[in-house]
Amino acid sequence: MEDLGDHPNPQNDVVDADDDDDPPMLSSETLSALKEFLAQQNRPLGVEPDPDNVESGEEEVALMAEDWKLSQFWYDRETAETVAREVLTLCQPSDSRVACIACPTLYAYLKKLNHNIAVQLLEYDKRFEQHGTDFTFYDYNRPEELPSELKHAYRIVVADPPYLSKECLEKVAQTISFLSRPQESYLLLLTGGVQKDTAAELMGLRPCGFRPRHSSKLGNEFRLFTNYDPGNRLGGWEQED
Repeated sequence: MEDLGDHPNPQNDVVDADDDDDPPMLSSETLSALKEFLAQQNRPLGVEPDPDNVESGEEEVALMAEDWKLSQFWYDRETAETVAREVLTLCQPSDSRVACIACPTLYAYLKKLNHNIAVQLLEYDKRFEQHGTDFTFYDYNRPEELPSELKHAYRIVVADPPYLSKECLEKVAQTISFLSRPQESYLLLLTGGVQKDTAAELMGLRPCGFRPRHSSKLGNEFRLFTNYDPGNRLGGWEQED
């Protein structure tokens, strides 16, 4: 995240700093940078025109600023669109309800590709309350403290646990079990490759060839796991040793 206080000449940011009777004042340059930062923090997660592709009609998804204290790292465009298109492929005309656990980027791209799809975003960050009834507050430490109408209501559940720990994945797995329909659900999990064995043990998931990427370059290897064979999509299931 950009540090607004990092300036070559910080002393220029204060006017009359030596006058103890006057409160310190920010320079116009710092005020402008602060306003830009605050606008970025509160920018809605949605779809906006891409100025570089106005004639082609392409749209870019506008995302809120990542809050690294909440372990937020948004997918890059290719990853978000690839996973969103996979989810839409799995949807049936009569049943297109999708649950997104801690993956707001995917929520935004699903809405971009199909405004009519019913997507429930389960998120800890209450900035996403702006999405109204599409938003459900979610704390992975309380995996089943969710509205009763969500129980076993989804054929498609996509999850991106906020932390790369076995404890976090175990609790998210409880939430997935709460949301998904027994024996008839498609599960997609985006998390670190180190969780491969735990994902298989808890939910019978296997890694796909497709490698998710983030806008912020992370050092950890990320993988996409599913409980179904995607065939030629997503790079297919990775062959077991």
